Amino acid sequence: MRAVVQRVSGARVDIDGRTIGEIGPGLLVLLGIAPEDGPHEVQWLAEKIANLRIFSDEAGKMNRSLLETNGEALIVSQFTLYGDARKGRRPSFVRAAAGLEAEALYEDVLARVRSLGISCASGEFGAMMDVTGTNEGPVTILLDSEKAF
Repeated sequence: MRAVVQRVSGARVDIDGRTIGEIGPGLLVLLGIAPEDGPHEVQWLAEKIANLRIFSDEAGKMNRSLLETNGEALIVSQFTLYGDARKGRRPSFVRAAAGLEAEALYEDVLARVRSLGISCASGEFGAMMDVTGTNEGPVTILLDSEKAF
């Protein structure tokens, strides 16, 4: 799994002008799923989202997690995180998981994050979405379960 995690003061997802998911302060997570991902990656990513210490403490240092700040998460599926544009001009998406498999794992990530006590909104899997977020800091972290970066 790959994720782009942004600390936000707020974020939302709209489809056809209708808001389907919205959060206040917390994390906007764009999530990519690979064919080899499974329960281990789901647990790893959910724990990372909940415990990533990128919120400021009293001294202004990034030392607090989503759990400690009672922040929210907006998690949006984004298969293009597995796009490979090293050759040519059109990215290849062969490293992204197929629809049904990816959707099930996406739902598992949402459920696992919620089970950790985090209020979690979502996008709509496979839909064309307008994602809006106000990056606070800015703080953007890249996560990869294969630890490629």
